[in-house]
Amino acid sequence: MLVRRKNLTGRTDIAERIKDGRVAVDFLRPLDVQAAEITTEVGRALFALVPRGIPMLVIGVSVGMARPGSVAAYPLGAVSLLLAIVISVATAYLVAIAGFWLVETRGLQVFYLVVSGFLAGLFVPIRLFPHWLWIAAQATPFPSMMTYPIDILAGRVGLAGALTLLAAQLAWLAGVGGLGQALTRAGRRHLEVQGG
Repeated sequence: MLVRRKNLTGRTDIAERIKDGRVAVDFLRPLDVQAAEITTEVGRALFALVPRGIPMLVIGVSVGMARPGSVAAYPLGAVSLLLAIVISVATAYLVAIAGFWLVETRGLQVFYLVVSGFLAGLFVPIRLFPHWLWIAAQATPFPSMMTYPIDILAGRVGLAGALTLLAAQLAWLAGVGGLGQALTRAGRRHLEVQGG
């Protein structure tokens, strides 16, 4: 898929830095820790998009992949894809910073891997879910990481539907970003580094 599946696992570099205490140095830098981590991971995702995503699109188009009926869907799809990547990275950041309070986060990462992959539509498209499960999935940020960009770029939604999905993605980004800021501040106050 075009969105980095690594971020559906909840693993990021900051998780290791929290575990071994190197995050204390990050807090001394004149950068926002969350913003620095998210921009670094988004940069990696966009760099990986070129060699992985473009060949898949070329193959898809050559075998008759569905395309949107409107030209406006292409820029809206590109914006949706970028938002999906940022939301994916931001939620993986939330999993990683749980390390401020947990000794080990691997169990949480495995749980996140299963739940996020399922509710994002990685294993089964969410439009095939029973109605109650579809509603439950929509109450999470996970469909905005994969399903929404696919729906826009495949032409499953019209212009109004695409704008609605983009608005939902922006709302999830604001919510996840705000939660990340609050948890980072709380984690900074909770951080204890031992050893030399």
